[in-house]
Amino acid sequence: MKAKQIQKLLIANRGEIALRIHRSASEMGIQTVAIFSDVDRCAPYVLNTGEAYPLHGNLSEETYLDIDKIIDVAKRAQCDAIHPGYGFLSENPDFVEATVSNGMTFIGPPASAMKALGGKTSARELMKKAKVPIVPGTTFAIRDSEGALKAAKEIGYPVLLKAVHGGGGKGMRKVDREENIEQALQQAQSESLKAFGSSEVFIEKYLLNPRHIEIQILADGYGNVIFLGERECSIQRRHQKVIEECPSSQLPELLRAEMGRAAVNAARESGYVSAGTVEFLVDSSNAFYFLEMNTRLQVEHPVTELVYGIDLVKAQINIAQGKRLPFAQEELIPRGHAVECRICAEDPFENFLPSAGTIEEYAPSEGYGIRHDSGVMRGTKIVHFYDPLLAKLVAWGTDRDEAIQRMSRALSEYVISGVATTIPFCAFVMSHPIFVHGKYDIQFVEKYFQPNKLITHFDEELAASFIAASAHNSVSSNENRGARDRAMASGRWKNGRLEE
Repeated sequence: MKAKQIQKLLIANRGEIALRIHRSASEMGIQTVAIFSDVDRCAPYVLNTGEAYPLHGNLSEETYLDIDKIIDVAKRAQCDAIHPGYGFLSENPDFVEATVSNGMTFIGPPASAMKALGGKTSARELMKKAKVPIVPGTTFAIRDSEGALKAAKEIGYPVLLKAVHGGGGKGMRKVDREENIEQALQQAQSESLKAFGSSEVFIEKYLLNPRHIEIQILADGYGNVIFLGERECSIQRRHQKVIEECPSSQLPELLRAEMGRAAVNAARESGYVSAGTVEFLVDSSNAFYFLEMNTRLQVEHPVTELVYGIDLVKAQINIAQGKRLPFAQEELIPRGHAVECRICAEDPFENFLPSAGTIEEYAPSEGYGIRHDSGVMRGTKIVHFYDPLLAKLVAWGTDRDEAIQRMSRALSEYVISGVATTIPFCAFVMSHPIFVHGKYDIQFVEKYFQPNKLITHFDEELAASFIAASAHNSVSSNENRGARDRAMASGRWKNGRLEE
């Protein structure tokens, strides 16, 4: 594999992941270029990158899902590489091929591996051939309600309708009865098309009360593949993760090694290169089943980074530059425990309904062992066009108890106003005995979550004091802020940022 030094990188994403990629690339001496929709014009990632280009529009399909627009920006900015982040086009082989055909390096797996593993139906077929256990279901996309009815009857209810492309719980519907499957299919197809540009869905058996365990892998272009332990991702709402931890508190060492070997074998069989995640469901008897492979960086990758001491974005870039993995499997030694809480603009008091508005006050938690990956700041407008993730709060401890205690403290100090967030829910989980004892599964929310038992993470008196202090401290900076706002409104960036 020929080495190629990357000089200038376009980040084909937004929010906290765009800023996170920028930081690692900058530390490697690589210039970064941002793209932004109209509403993201003043987002932190845009303000921090070396150059920023508008995509003109707000809907995903006219901005962050528009391959032609993004490739055009990359060419005009003279980029020699593109990093897709997660979501949007990160698992789209057409985007990989468009990047490569225009002479640029794609920071991720080759299109061939993405096609084999990124599509959940083809991945299931590959796992079946490799003798990795899979959840009973179809290895083909369901086209219509007739096909869905037939497949569901053969599998047995309850079943899950799932998007073939993408993840994050989008394009997914649980169906308990035959009479509900037609409507569920239409909803899943529509949501999948909007989120991933494809309406293809498949059906698999809905396992009762499993745990969601995923294995992080890294593979270079020389056949070296390693796994970096596992992440426990069973705290979910609407099939989307909210809290993750590394390592799992419920995985025996022998099972961890067996699942790791299965993930490594899956990567080798498909010719995988770059970072990727193999997801499994583990039942009450510790039998595990292949769920899917995410051919990209995961939202929850920071917990692995904190426990293993490896920057996964830098690892992706180094692999894309043709470098070998600098460590062997036996050299990877986990240290401590990490827990991540996703801070989303959702109202846990109202069944996690998305919340829109303008962030009025923003003071994230700090302190030893705390990492905060954020995509917003004071004044950021939160809209319904995109995923509601605002930031990720991660706590590391020498053991699981310390990580949980540290997270509880950090959540209690986190100040954000203007939109509802998942902070009260996360605090509820950190103090719940089922979670504290580490004996939970993906039904945690359905079994134990009681919105009436939520409390706000800071009282009204403290909030009032914080707002008053912020108002006092901001008086002296109003003139500077006004100058910045006028510069933004003028239609052209300073300091090397470009806009047309």
